[in-house]
Amino acid sequence: MNSMLRGSAGAASAMFMVGTLAAVSPVIGRYPLYGGQALRYALAATILFAIIGARGQRLVVRLSPRESLLLLALAATGLVLFNVCVIQATRYASPALVGTIVGVVPVVLAVVGPLLARSRPSGRVLAAAAVVVVGASITTGFGSGKLTGLVYAVGALACEACFSLLALPLLPRLGPLRVSAYTEAAAVPLLLVIGVLADGGGLFRAPSLAEASTLVYLGTVVSAGAFVLWYDALPRLGADRAGLFAGVIPVGAIVTTVLVGLGAPTATELGGAAVVVTGLVLGLTPRRRTSATVWRPSDPFPHEDRASGDRAAQALSGTGSCR
Repeated sequence: MNSMLRGSAGAASAMFMVGTLAAVSPVIGRYPLYGGQALRYALAATILFAIIGARGQRLVVRLSPRESLLLLALAATGLVLFNVCVIQATRYASPALVGTIVGVVPVVLAVVGPLLARSRPSGRVLAAAAVVVVGASITTGFGSGKLTGLVYAVGALACEACFSLLALPLLPRLGPLRVSAYTEAAAVPLLLVIGVLADGGGLFRAPSLAEASTLVYLGTVVSAGAFVLWYDALPRLGADRAGLFAGVIPVGAIVTTVLVGLGAPTATELGGAAVVVTGLVLGLTPRRRTSATVWRPSDPFPHEDRASGDRAAQALSGTGSCR
């Protein structure tokens, strides 16, 4: 139960932080997109590597070919391609439609997560995920757009699912700090290449004080903080239950909008948030039997102990690859 509570608190906090993007992103709306994202992830990786070193952990561990491929795939899909798909989607569809499609991720994780663990999806969690999706859709609005925008939005949905599913096999041995740091560090050169192709010499420019403050916030709170909290929560809850907390994103957006004085929530937004909370309660209410979909090593995050990490990896080897 303590592990479940810690995972729930971490997942809720992480998704709330991600939700704050809606209020702060307009500040850097005119800053070169890919250059800004590269700066954000570079700052986050630097912070996380510093924390790893301060805790006396090894900054770099020897990765197997499978782990290297998973980390590269995680950076390419969950960070880089996700941003590209969202950007392209909003050119052909309303932000509400994009948010609604990406908001389906709880259902995807509720189904795919258990299947990758070779177990049956929980009907209770699947129903809760559907409730969360409905609540998030009500909050953001369903929106409209062209078929091209819909295709890109579905691509963003797939990348969002990969952000969790590809990380699960890596967490038992590497832990949330290393997985977050390695992934964000790997995303930087990928973003730089795309940025050069898209923006050429306009990849970077000197930011204003407001832009610099926002980039620092994104790098420290959203990228470094939210990533670690999310990856700490994943093995404790399982992909299916952790995915429910994606419904907290619009709640974080509403609260942040109010706090920075950009407006008050509408009755529709408050109603959608209430539906999201209902879905979370439904999906996280303890059951008599422990769900078979929770991928939990015998010792949470045994990355400090190589032998313990190896035993945990062996215990999880039967779950198969996430991708």
